[in-house]
Amino acid sequence: MTANWAAFTEAEPDLARTAEERFGAFTHHVLATLRKDGSPRTTGLEVRFLNSELWLGMMPDSLKALDLRRDPRFALQANPGEGQSMGGGDVRIAGRAIEVEDPEQKAAYGEEVEPPEPFHLFRTELTEVVRTFVEDDKYLVVQIWQPGMPLRTIKRT
Repeated sequence: MTANWAAFTEAEPDLARTAEERFGAFTHHVLATLRKDGSPRTTGLEVRFLNSELWLGMMPDSLKALDLRRDPRFALQANPGEGQSMGGGDVRIAGRAIEVEDPEQKAAYGEEVEPPEPFHLFRTELTEVVRTFVEDDKYLVVQIWQPGMPLRTIKRT
């Protein structure tokens, strides 16, 4: 089961807001895709939250774009920033990336973001959003959201 960003935001508005803030704090994040042989590939990536969707834009024929065309599964981790503070916690998103080839949708994205032309554009379908943070300097808190499931919170000392 998957859900787009709008469905996630409706289900868990506080976690969605925190995730957007974490991704908005830095420009570059880490995307994991699967190579032809099934091994993982990690690369840097900019993400955008526009029109209630999470978008992944990429240079033409980049290896990560070719990976996603072959196998749409991805994992995305917000840049933790400098030091060890990770304000807002560590946020990770997993799902499927669906390539957008409709010229009107790509043009609307291009007007908003102004990426170098040409470019690949992927819309995301989420399978999981995870936030990990420290509470009161003594608990490790893990929040896990999956489509169709209530938010799970795990606390460890």
